[in-house]
Amino acid sequence: MEQRRKERIDRGIKVRADGLYALMSWRELGYLILPRMVLIVGMLILPFVMPSMYWQRVISIVCIYALLAVSFDFLAHFVGLVSLGGALFIGVGGYLSAIMNTSFGFPPLLAIPIATIAGAAICTLLLFPCLRLRGVYFAIVSLMYPLAMTRVIEALDILGGTDGIMGVDSFPNRWIEQYFVILMVLLFLFGARRLVNMDLGLVLRAVKDNDQAVRASGMSITFYKAVAVFISSAMGCLGGACLVHIYMWSGMSLFALDFSILPIAATVIGGAGTIVGPVLGCLILVPVSELLREFGTLRIVFYSVILVAFIVFRSEGIMVYGQRKYHQIERWVKV
Repeated sequence: MEQRRKERIDRGIKVRADGLYALMSWRELGYLILPRMVLIVGMLILPFVMPSMYWQRVISIVCIYALLAVSFDFLAHFVGLVSLGGALFIGVGGYLSAIMNTSFGFPPLLAIPIATIAGAAICTLLLFPCLRLRGVYFAIVSLMYPLAMTRVIEALDILGGTDGIMGVDSFPNRWIEQYFVILMVLLFLFGARRLVNMDLGLVLRAVKDNDQAVRASGMSITFYKAVAVFISSAMGCLGGACLVHIYMWSGMSLFALDFSILPIAATVIGGAGTIVGPVLGCLILVPVSELLREFGTLRIVFYSVILVAFIVFRSEGIMVYGQRKYHQIERWVKV
């Protein structure tokens, strides 16, 4: 009689590195590809399954927060810089794209990449003097920037003052809007995933774990931190540039602290250090916040309860828990 026993599916996959595998069958290849395909296909079909244009717009906002959350997770977990400057990235990218569009006549699909690169450079220069700080000190300083920017714009009445910049062009149509932001999220998501496993990513991890050893190797810690801040701020500036063309307006609300706080909450819920987890957290938090909007200020209470529940009962994050359970799936094999 044929004997069988249970064996974990990943048992036959020989892992040589974090992203390099020796596969024995198509089943094992499918085992590795399936989670990635679920994410990609799920994101691409979201615009078709939303019940109304309002919820399609919510998906665009989810993607913008997802860019910020990936930016925060990349900078905090792999470089050791806890940044609360997400609102700074959104504001700088948004204002630059609005100026490019209204003052220079650049179309949105041209203004957005220019604002992304130029905004990332500006944010890096602003944060450059603070790169020697770590932990809570860098977090506090990065939080001060968006607060200061709103006061400067209001006091000097520049960039449209409290009225903001009106007449910003929208995307050519809603499908281009939807799929542009979705594709940007997927691009930066897998780009960041690939980057952290390259040589540059190894250096950035070393800067976080033991910066003295990196300095003793003759490498500039400040340079690598600046590179990481540029990459991180580019994600946020891209989100801000897209946001002004979605709302067709740019104003001081781009520097609102929601853009600094919600990505952190999404990272906690999704799972820090997973890159994908923050995106999952945004897919949960942003729609929930919209559903709770009718409760007014009381929604903050429900929001807090949700966060506390996740921190207490699933502190590792949904993605870490899901990965562990997925790798524990078993199959029957011949003895």
